[in-house]
Amino acid sequence: MGGAQGVVPWHSLKMTQTETKAPPSGAADKSIQQAATQIETDQAAREASGAHPYGRYLEEFEVGAVYKHWPAKTVTEADDHLFCLLTMNHHPLHINDVYARQSQQGRNVVVGPLVYSLALGMSVSDVSGKAIANLATEELKHPAPVFHGDTLFCESEVLDVKPSQSKPDRGTVRVHTRVLNQDGVLVAEFKRLVLVPRKDSAHESAAGRSAEANVE
Repeated sequence: MGGAQGVVPWHSLKMTQTETKAPPSGAADKSIQQAATQIETDQAAREASGAHPYGRYLEEFEVGAVYKHWPAKTVTEADDHLFCLLTMNHHPLHINDVYARQSQQGRNVVVGPLVYSLALGMSVSDVSGKAIANLATEELKHPAPVFHGDTLFCESEVLDVKPSQSKPDRGTVRVHTRVLNQDGVLVAEFKRLVLVPRKDSAHESAAGRSAEANVE
């Protein structure tokens, strides 16, 4: 291009950087440790700050109580297709419009495991947010189909609460979760057995960790 006057080739340029003096590695490590100790990671302690409780301790479940979970969830076509692809369930009833129009339902049906997964997820904040383990899912049923655009509402009834006979710091809770669409039609239901801690044991554990931190 003939070369423009006053233009300096890029390879002859010298880049200048602002030099910053790094703190000694020991001081940096100490500051990181101090910052880490200021973060409260225990669930019970964080909820004591006024945060909304997530899940329940064993003592907080009452047989017969019904928890109406919030928020609800509208199931989109994208939700259904992504779940099918992730789980390698390529049944055309769920992902093929032409096939679905010729089916008994006349349109795409949301894959059943997605409905179950959404219901389970919606129940966690009220039922198993503090769970030690999810022990069993029983009697899963899909009495009516779910279609793209349906909104799912879930509720769980406490069926049974049993303190452990071998470990006094925990117990089991059995719930019956029901899933209804926007028209109040029951589209899924199942029972779940969850292992949850007792409140006293959780608070004692948090207090112990706090005492150890203060000693250090």
